[in-house]
Amino acid sequence: MRKVLQRRKTALLRILLALGLVILVGTVSAVAPELEKAYAAEEGAKGQAPPSGGSSKIVRIIVDGPINPITAEYIEHHLEKAGDEGAALVIIQLDTPGGLMESTRQIVKAEFGSKVPVAVYVAPPGARAASAGVFITMAAHVAAMAPGTNIGAAHPVNIGGGFPGQRKEEKEKEETKKEGDPSTGSEQEQEAEEGKEKQQPTEPAPQGNEIMAQKILNDTVAFVRTIAERYDRNADWAERAVRESISATEKEALEEGVIDVVAENVDELIGKIDGRVVKVTGEDRSLSVAGLEVEDRPMDWRRRILATVTNPNVAYILMMLGIYGVFFELANPGVVLPGVLGGIFLILAFFAFQVLPINYAGVLLILLAVILFILEVKVVSFGMLTVGGIISLFLGSIMLFDSPEPYFRISRVLILSFTGFTALFFVLGLGMAFRAQRRRPTTGFSGLIGKRGVATTDLSPVGKVKVHGEIWTARSEGFIQAGQGVVVVGSEGMSLNVVAEEGSDDSEGTSVQGQG
Repeated sequence: MRKVLQRRKTALLRILLALGLVILVGTVSAVAPELEKAYAAEEGAKGQAPPSGGSSKIVRIIVDGPINPITAEYIEHHLEKAGDEGAALVIIQLDTPGGLMESTRQIVKAEFGSKVPVAVYVAPPGARAASAGVFITMAAHVAAMAPGTNIGAAHPVNIGGGFPGQRKEEKEKEETKKEGDPSTGSEQEQEAEEGKEKQQPTEPAPQGNEIMAQKILNDTVAFVRTIAERYDRNADWAERAVRESISATEKEALEEGVIDVVAENVDELIGKIDGRVVKVTGEDRSLSVAGLEVEDRPMDWRRRILATVTNPNVAYILMMLGIYGVFFELANPGVVLPGVLGGIFLILAFFAFQVLPINYAGVLLILLAVILFILEVKVVSFGMLTVGGIISLFLGSIMLFDSPEPYFRISRVLILSFTGFTALFFVLGLGMAFRAQRRRPTTGFSGLIGKRGVATTDLSPVGKVKVHGEIWTARSEGFIQAGQGVVVVGSEGMSLNVVAEEGSDDSEGTSVQGQG
């Protein structure tokens, strides 16, 4: 029974691992064509010799997605490479919802230190430079946007969902003052209100998280003002983008002095900035870019794989596959392959966790779920450990990536799918275990109880009976004639205890005895 149950658990675990592998392979295959193109482009770039003299090309790199350490490394690498090759201009085509502040600072430092003029172009139409994109765009020598794009909403967000900044009361007061609505009352009433506020005791100074939030906000404001003032852009608008999360269309951004150019496409951008004088590493340089070839530098296959792995959904899939693999190996020692694959998946997931906003409470809840699942295999808990594990897994999955930003959260469909698969596996496993426990024994002496047979000799009270095709020594409480039907009611040592079967007759017994 134990072996049968173990085989069924093994089959279910294989199904779960197969489903997870299908999901992972589907995700990787979705980016496979892009990986192939990137690899071909990288190989082609290696085969080209750098220009012998002068600036002969424009390098374009495309950033489409959240800003993370992989993105920062990609931009930094190609800015440095373009400088070594003597490129005339680097265009960063940007479409981002935001990202990590540390990675943003790394990109801004790379832009400031670039030997090549950098133009950040928010494109194509419908793209945005939100949050971290504001800093990256304004840190470029040339800031440009395509029609139908927007920039702004750069308010810093704490890991954990807090929004650093002013307290609610202060915001409401400022908004009331800015609105200047007559409905707010006469000047005398306002003065009376101010007098009341002065008479009231002052609020205690902010403490703990509020102080830290204010520090983050002030630091971010100073950072964005420094960037804007470096290239004489609108520092006040940049500060409002951080403090108040304002946004602007490409036309508004141009009017406000946030960007320099609005261009329909890259060719139009090149035409508009040709001859513009920019300051590169402290020196004025005129952009002579008209007619130059634009060479795309897509993200190489290695960084693209790493960027895919650091997607929160992919990282979660890898973690769950790793947990399933390790659990399978612990439940069935010696299988090897699931344990090896599980270890690989877990290492990849931990790599992704290094660059994602992880909530360690979520990680601990998921580890607790794994421990409870393993104990369920070893301890008879009638499903209580499994229920606890499923609840812990669900809560830990929800809490795993602690950020209010959607691009740093796991899809709820994915969480429900994996939690549902896990629950289904253990529910089916427990169901099979309960059915196996309730099932009547089919082997050994316990399996013979209730079986019918025939007395091959007279039982007075000891004799021989034929049960289940086997001859047994049997004992009865009364006399049983040879050939009479018997029913096994127990066992004693290596002999059976039987009673006469009701309704049996001698003719049946004779034929059986004759066969015996």
